[in-house]
Amino acid sequence: MFSTVRERVGEVLLPGDEFSFEAEEKISLTAPVKSEKVVCGPGLRRCGDRLVVFKSGVLRHKEPNVFWIDSQQRRYVPAKGESIIGIVTAKSGDVFKVDFGGSEQASLSYLAFEGATKRNRPNVQVGDLVFAQFLIANKDMEPELVCIDSSGRANGMGVFGAGGLLFRVSLGLVRRLLAPQSNIRSDLEQLFPCELVVGMNGRIWVKSASVQQTLIIANLLQSAETMTAQQRQQLFRKVQQGAF
Repeated sequence: MFSTVRERVGEVLLPGDEFSFEAEEKISLTAPVKSEKVVCGPGLRRCGDRLVVFKSGVLRHKEPNVFWIDSQQRRYVPAKGESIIGIVTAKSGDVFKVDFGGSEQASLSYLAFEGATKRNRPNVQVGDLVFAQFLIANKDMEPELVCIDSSGRANGMGVFGAGGLLFRVSLGLVRRLLAPQSNIRSDLEQLFPCELVVGMNGRIWVKSASVQQTLIIANLLQSAETMTAQQRQQLFRKVQQGAF
């Protein structure tokens, strides 16, 4: 049923391209009929028996039937459960306003921190960086962030960012860095030991042993967006040899 889509995996698709899910030509009268479901990721939309592309990029596939468009966009659209790096811009009563690079700011309650109570308030100031995840991300409602997971634990979230560098990259590079077996991340770990915080909104915070190493890492990550694996490894090798 999804053979026509699988044949296009790895190809560049444009908005308006369509795939139709037609019934199989051969139907078995003895074997049970298995209903297959397709999971549409970013860039794809299911319209009845058609799969419509609304974002330009490379078609990707993950077993069993997960498809999405891998693009180099920088505009971030919030999604529930995604972790982002935000900047606290204002305090409004019991709520902090956080800029995450979207079309509007998100709200973050002071109770959305681990161990926070009405008497024990978190020490959050305007200008602080927070690593948080979306609790509410709806186009008809104001986005809401939390710095705790479902069990009430911080799990790495909260205020951070003392002494590091914050910069922006494309959302495609973010997905490559957050992959379970990221070649970019493994090559970077062999080059310089560093602390790295990656947000799904295209923001990256990095801190290394010195300011020079921190700037080198930031330049390498920004350069890796448009490089092939061979070009990236060659660049990392030059940096390791001191020829940057």
